Amino acid sequence: MENEAVVSKNFIENIIEKDLAEGHCDSICTRFPPEPNGYLHIGHAKAILINHGLAQKYGGKFNMRFDDTNPTKEKIEFVESIKADVAWLGADWEDRLYFASEYFDKMYEGAIELIKKGKAYVSDLTADEIREYRGTLTEPGKEDPYSTRSIEENLDLFIRMKNGEFEDGSKVLRARIDMASNNINMRDPVIYRVAHMTHHSAGDKWCIYPMYDFAHPIEDAVEGITHSICTLEFEDHRPLYDWVLIELGYKKTPEDSPKQIEFAKLYLKNVVTGKRYIKKLVEEGIVDGWDDPRLVSIAALRRRGFTPESIKMFVELCGVSKANSIVDYPMLEYCIREDLKMKKPRMMAILDPIKVVIDNYPEGKVDYLEIDNNLENPELGKRQVPFTKELYIDREDFMEEPPKKYFRMFPGNEVRLMNAYLVTCNSVEKDADGNIVAIHCTYDPESKGGNAPDGRKVKGTIHWVSAEYGKKVTVRLYENIIDEDLGVYNEDGSLNLNPNSLTVLDNCIVEPALAEAKAFDSFQFVRQGFFCTDYKDSVEGQPVFNRIVSLKSSFKLPTNNA
Repeated sequence: MENEAVVSKNFIENIIEKDLAEGHCDSICTRFPPEPNGYLHIGHAKAILINHGLAQKYGGKFNMRFDDTNPTKEKIEFVESIKADVAWLGADWEDRLYFASEYFDKMYEGAIELIKKGKAYVSDLTADEIREYRGTLTEPGKEDPYSTRSIEENLDLFIRMKNGEFEDGSKVLRARIDMASNNINMRDPVIYRVAHMTHHSAGDKWCIYPMYDFAHPIEDAVEGITHSICTLEFEDHRPLYDWVLIELGYKKTPEDSPKQIEFAKLYLKNVVTGKRYIKKLVEEGIVDGWDDPRLVSIAALRRRGFTPESIKMFVELCGVSKANSIVDYPMLEYCIREDLKMKKPRMMAILDPIKVVIDNYPEGKVDYLEIDNNLENPELGKRQVPFTKELYIDREDFMEEPPKKYFRMFPGNEVRLMNAYLVTCNSVEKDADGNIVAIHCTYDPESKGGNAPDGRKVKGTIHWVSAEYGKKVTVRLYENIIDEDLGVYNEDGSLNLNPNSLTVLDNCIVEPALAEAKAFDSFQFVRQGFFCTDYKDSVEGQPVFNRIVSLKSSFKLPTNNA
């Protein structure tokens, strides 16, 4: 049993347990540090749930922190959307909500300390020149011609940078490390730049801003973060992370806390996550916002009807590793089906209605049939559904001239109306153009509940809604916004959009109870899939339903036969 427990742990858990055992930390503290420059997507959900889950597992703390060091792209709108997403996923930061901008004074003091130690200098090189001097993966960099400035001159220039004496791009502060390092990130990286921009929180107090690689380790240290968990692209930045913390006295060795650990990102196949692409889709009106249900932003998944539990299941199935991999979208759909199938009532909704008239059913009679909300979960109870002389069924459930092995409604065939009666189709009514406008049937009054008293069997069962009591609603069916046969991007970088990604059905008929659905309420529509009430476009008594996912899936959980 002990061996099984060890095998089940991911590599991050093994590191944390080793650090706790060796005394590198007494308890753990993790954080989620997004930059507020856009909406979060499904990949961010993995980072949120990993960080929060580790804090919970080891009885530690989880901090929420906005890395707001780049005022050129940041907005309060994004701050609020991120807070809503993280809270919805259940990652409770309690009273620990922080902003990097709260530490600007401390970062500035840290930069001054590095200058005084001879570990930082002011450079007049342009961004292009810095890139040129940095060298390549195979060639070492060249010394910055301004690196010989004295400590006094660097202090003077940096203070004047802070006081607003220099234009954007005219000067930067660089860390003095090693221009010949095998790691390009250690070749005297820029740690401060001039930017005369109004900050969403700090206002106009600052006209110099720290770079992420300098700011982030200081933020972690000040907050007492023990394990700074990030994605693999920051692996080569880890030596710089440790350098900053050691030089500023926050820790003595790389093994001390805070410790950076990298894991593989979550990539979903054939989805759009790039902020600039989503921004373009929004601006061009192709989608109706960052939360359009065809996107995989967390806000979009929530609007479509995904649940926090389904996303947690998805993240757990994907696992935590160092190896990058691409996951198929059907795995995410599998998770939401698994989460909803026992929780939600199964209701009748007719998406493409055609009228059925039961000729021998008494005029004006209403049968209130008691129907189970979910046969697999009796705890969801029962409901009363009205049955009347005129009904609607889905057009695809009737054929005038059916092929062999078609068991639904056709002339002369007896079928079961779900939970109601057995009916036999006798004739059809057509308009002047030959289109069927009504189907005429007779019913067996003794078959209430859907079973004949003489035990005769019928092969077809059809769902229905009363024409008199049913409610007309709008239903939206979604497909991937990307044409999966062509892939995400064209050669010119544009997106391969699927022209059929949204189908709007305005004449759907649903059970009367569904007309009272509230925002984010979700249901299974018999034979159609799971649907969620749209929070944006629904009004009281007139819900709009988004299809979360169809009922059928080709996805199978991988089996472990090793």
